[in-house]
Amino acid sequence: MTAHFGRRLRKGAATTAVAAAAVAALSASQAPAATGGHRTLPAGRTALDGSDGSTGRSATGDSPYYTDLPPLSSPNPSTSASQSPSIGTPVSVGEAEAGIPATVLDAYKKAEAELATSKPGCNLPWQLLAAIGKVESGQARGGQVDANGTTTSKILGPALDGNGFALIRDTDNGKYDGNSEYDQAVGPMQFIPSTWAWAGRDGNGDGVKDPNNVYDAALAAGHYLCRNNWNLSTDAGLRSAILSYNNSTDYLNTVLSWLEFYRKGTHSVPDGTGTLPSGRSDDGSTASPSPSPSPSTPTTSSPSPSTPATPTPTPTPTPTPTPTDTVAKLADAGTAKLTAMAGDAFTKTISTRAQTSAGKAVAKVKIRFTVVGDTDATFAGGEKVATAQTNSSGVAVAPALQAGETTGDFTVRATILGRTIAALDYTASVTPRVADTLVRTSTTALTCTPGGEFADQVEVKATEGGAVADKVAATATLIKATDDATENDKGPYFKDADGKTVRTLTGLATDADGLLKLPKLYADDTTGTFLLRITTTGGATLTVELTVAAATDTSSPSPSASADPSPSASPSA
Repeated sequence: MTAHFGRRLRKGAATTAVAAAAVAALSASQAPAATGGHRTLPAGRTALDGSDGSTGRSATGDSPYYTDLPPLSSPNPSTSASQSPSIGTPVSVGEAEAGIPATVLDAYKKAEAELATSKPGCNLPWQLLAAIGKVESGQARGGQVDANGTTTSKILGPALDGNGFALIRDTDNGKYDGNSEYDQAVGPMQFIPSTWAWAGRDGNGDGVKDPNNVYDAALAAGHYLCRNNWNLSTDAGLRSAILSYNNSTDYLNTVLSWLEFYRKGTHSVPDGTGTLPSGRSDDGSTASPSPSPSPSTPTTSSPSPSTPATPTPTPTPTPTPTPTDTVAKLADAGTAKLTAMAGDAFTKTISTRAQTSAGKAVAKVKIRFTVVGDTDATFAGGEKVATAQTNSSGVAVAPALQAGETTGDFTVRATILGRTIAALDYTASVTPRVADTLVRTSTTALTCTPGGEFADQVEVKATEGGAVADKVAATATLIKATDDATENDKGPYFKDADGKTVRTLTGLATDADGLLKLPKLYADDTTGTFLLRITTTGGATLTVELTVAAATDTSSPSPSASADPSPSASPSA
C-alpha cells in the first residue's frame, strides 16, 4: 500500500494520505479500540461555533450512520481469529462494493464540478461525497431514486429526542421530516432540518431545495464541507470537515476508509441495484472490545526498600458470553399473513423469536428487520430498516409496516445483530386499491342530439365500506347492452388526444376524494338509448344511460283567425 500511495504526486495527494493513514490505522490496530461512540474534537476546530450561519450542530445532528467497512488491504481479507477487530461491520467482498448507482454517482460528480468553480480552494473530491453518502444512507438505499434524483420514499433518521441521541426539538414544523415534536435527519445525505434551512442547495435546477433529492443534497453537502475556508487536500481541513458532519471519531475513520476505497476505483451500476449496508452505529455492534493489558506490560506492586520490584503478570480474563452469543436460530413467533391495500398500514406485525440450539428463548438481543425487494413499502416513519429487542420470551416485534403504491409481494428479512446466522424471511403483499360502490354525483339526464356533444360530463364517486376510495383504478366502456359488455361500435364516444373516436378508456383512477370525472362525450348520427359502464378494481360497477335524440320542435303554431259569427237576428214579433 505504501508504494501505491507514494506514486500519487498530484493534487489531492494529501487527502489520499490522510485517508490512507486512517485505513492503515484501522487495518493494523483498529484503534480506538473501544470508543463506544465517544466524540472528540481536534484542537482549534471551529466547525460547530455557528460562525457560518449554523446552529452549532453537526449536519446530521450526530444521527446514527452505517458502519460497514470496505475491504481494507485485500480482496479476500483474512477472517482468522488473530485478525484485529474492526470499528464497524465488515462488508461482503467483491466488485459490488465499488459500484455506485448511476444517478447518485452523477450527483456527486456534478457537485464536485460546481464546487471546483465556486470554491476552488476547497479541493473537494467527489469520492468524499460518495464516502459520506455510503455511511449516511447506503448511497440513497442502493440508488432508490427517480429520474430526477429524488428518493422514491423518504430516508429518515430516528427522532432526536435525547433518548440515546442528541435532543433537538422541532425546527421546521415537520416540513421535511413529518415530525412536529423533534427533528430527524432527512434524505440521502441526512441533513437535519435546522441545518438544511441554511445549507440547502438546488442542485438539479428545478427551483426547489429538497433534502430528499440526491442532486440537491450532494451539492449542499459539498458546500457544507467547504465552509470555513477548509482545504480538503490538507489533513486538518479534511478531518475538520468530516467531523463537522458527524462529530464522532469512529465516523471519521469510517468515512476516511470509504474515501480511500473509492479513490482506488469505482464504477456505475443501475439505480436501485447498489449494495445495501447492514451495520449501524446505534445497534450496539460497532464497539470493539476493550484491549486486555498486554503481558509485556507488567503491573507492579509497591516494592520494599530491600526487595526489588517483581513483575506480576495480569491474567487474561475469560470472556463472558453475551445473550447474543447464545443465539443459534431465528424462528417465527406467530406472525399472521401480511397483507395490506396500497397506501394503507399493515394491520399485522412481524414477531421473531431468538432461541438457542436447544430451543430456549434468548432475551435482550437485537433483531434487525429490513424491507427488501422492489417495493416502496416501509416501516412507520419511512424507514426501510428497523431494530427491535427481544423480550423475556425471546420475541422481538417489528414496527408496523406501511404499504406504498407499488403492488405485489416483497420480503422483510430478520437478522440478529452481532451474529452470523441464517436470516428469516417474511413475505408481505400489497394489493391494489379497491372500491365496492360507484354512484353518479349528479342526477341530470345525459342527452345529446345526433352529431353533437353531451353538455354534462359523467362524474362518479367511489367508496369502499362507506369510506372514500381514492386512487382506485377504473375503466369506462360504451357497451352494447346490459347483458353484453362488449364495446359498442356506434352511438356516443370519447375522443383521444388526436381527436379520434374512442369507446373504451383505461388507466383511469379516482382522485383523493374518490371522484372520477370522465372526458366529454360526443354522439354520432345514430339515435337511441346507449349504455356507459364504469368498473373499478374491487368490483364496483355503474351503468349510465345516454340518450341521443333529434331536437324537439318546441315552437307553438299561431292560432288561425276565425270570424266570430254574429248572433242570429231574432225574428220580429
